[in-house]
Amino acid sequence: MSNATELKLGQKLNEGKTKQIFELVDEPGHVLVQSKDQITAGNAVRKDQMEGKAAIANKTTSCVFKLLQDAGFKTAFIRQHSETAFVASRCEMIPIEWVCRRIATGSFLKRNPGVKEGYRFTPLKMEMFFKDDANNDPQWSEEQLLAAGFQLAGLGIGRCEVDIMSKSTVAIFEVLEKAWATQDCTLVDMKIEFGVNVATKEIVLADVIDNDSWRLWPAGDRSQQKDKQVYRDLKEVTPEAMQMVKRNFEWVAERVKLLLGSQAKGRVVVLMGSTSDVAHCEKIRKACGSYGIPCHLRVTSAHKGPDETLRIKAEYEGDGVPTIFVAVAGRSNGLGPVMSGNTAYPVINCPPITPDWGAQDIWSSLRMPSGLGCSTVLSPEAAAQFAAQILGLNDHLVWARLRASMLNTWVSLKQADKKLQECSL
Repeated sequence: MSNATELKLGQKLNEGKTKQIFELVDEPGHVLVQSKDQITAGNAVRKDQMEGKAAIANKTTSCVFKLLQDAGFKTAFIRQHSETAFVASRCEMIPIEWVCRRIATGSFLKRNPGVKEGYRFTPLKMEMFFKDDANNDPQWSEEQLLAAGFQLAGLGIGRCEVDIMSKSTVAIFEVLEKAWATQDCTLVDMKIEFGVNVATKEIVLADVIDNDSWRLWPAGDRSQQKDKQVYRDLKEVTPEAMQMVKRNFEWVAERVKLLLGSQAKGRVVVLMGSTSDVAHCEKIRKACGSYGIPCHLRVTSAHKGPDETLRIKAEYEGDGVPTIFVAVAGRSNGLGPVMSGNTAYPVINCPPITPDWGAQDIWSSLRMPSGLGCSTVLSPEAAAQFAAQILGLNDHLVWARLRASMLNTWVSLKQADKKLQECSL
């Protein structure tokens, strides 16, 4: 990994309690986010040096942003540059902390007397706080945010932008919640910030997401908490206490790396009745690739070579890899029913419909004998998505890509509606 001294730094653009931001002379539109060995609580009422915190925080943030970016979320993160710094797109920050809660604890209980600690929010509880240290970051409503009329990097923060940030916060929390669950760790709550990319004028996830940003309870047990709350709760800051806090931060930084991999990698096997269906099958394989799912294409006919079809089936059943079979057969679909009747694995029919006999051929995929459970999806892209939804139940990385895709579709519709309304006016 390159050393921070290799970058030509311009002016310092901002400095907060735990990081500095510098412009990069040789990379217009990019900045260097440099972490500091400082830990704070209560708007820096409590403030201490913790040797190594910069590297721990930077490692955590870089892993989290890589996970979200690979899933398809728009972020300011570009690359990790050194042990203590990363490169990001330059943004004008929206001065709001978006807080998402799954479990009631901390300040929420003080502001909402009568709610018991541990109350589970379904759906997630959303709150926002205006970044104003002098007034202890007061809680804001959506109406206050809209009334503020922020103009940042040429973008007005109106209803569309507020809705995008709100929806994004929920999606990001859900992805990280599912990721941490693979480590038997409960994501209790989390705060994030957004900025406007000065080059693209898009709202992106910005700032950092590190162990200052969330509450994490291993095995759902608050007494095992590993986040900054341990530091907040210290009655006295001693060298021994700070070592305990540091060990917790290191524990999180090591495990967050594990979130980038999956122990439950599945695959899709597409069985086509003829090579004339290759183009249709390639669409399925391409769509599977967008979810990070390996996809194998095979040629076999359940009518003309049932023994070979069942041999191929056994080949994929025998190695223990979670597998979904997609049957692609025109005319009379024998592949789907034969596979479904001989495997406990999911089978999806995706027949290539032709304009001449398609209306008749489809019935061989829809009308199944009793005891067969194969589904039928006509679009190759939709068949891949359905397979991803099944595999995503046990693979948080596939699920993350599905969740990000849902969000991005929603955002594109929201922005299209905004543009249309502006044109109408």
